[in-house]
Amino acid sequence: MIIGLVRHGNTDWNKLGKIQGQTDIPLNERGIAQAVALANRLSEDQTPWDAVIASDLQRARETARIIADKLDIPLLAPDERLRERFYGDIEGTTEQERIARWGEQWRHAEVGQESDETVRVRGRSFVEEWRQSNPQGRLLVVTHGSFLAQLLDELCSGLDKQFLDNMSYSILQFKGSVWEPLLYNCSRHLQQLDQVGV
Repeated sequence: MIIGLVRHGNTDWNKLGKIQGQTDIPLNERGIAQAVALANRLSEDQTPWDAVIASDLQRARETARIIADKLDIPLLAPDERLRERFYGDIEGTTEQERIARWGEQWRHAEVGQESDETVRVRGRSFVEEWRQSNPQGRLLVVTHGSFLAQLLDELCSGLDKQFLDNMSYSILQFKGSVWEPLLYNCSRHLQQLDQVGV
């Protein structure tokens, strides 16, 4: 099985540096343009994708719809397991607001945040279910930054940890008994947008 992992496009909260978590924020104009740019890139692939699936949050669903329309592939029903991590009290806050409320070490504060392990368990559950039901399948998955970071860490030991950009694209292939990265955190499809300032 091959899975393409996509982080959703940009939102106004991304632009403001607010943590979104499971708050349901739509794509902004830049996010829509980013989704179109990736869809255009994917339309040039030699081997087509079978389908695209997303979390049930609208920024991921909108991204997936744009891709599915361009590639003319099925857009599957959203899956809640692909949701972003729940961030508790820090959802909707900027870095400045977090520091003011919890101090410089806010990342270690008790804010009701979903644990790494819980995120990893639901991510692996999704991937294993699809792998077992579609061992030769090619599935595009549109999800979220923190969720993706945990999933990649869970599936690919030794992967160089990087910040996952909005609309970054990674590809994993299941070989033997392990997931191997074929592409990691690639955003070359956004270069033209960055040059024109979209």
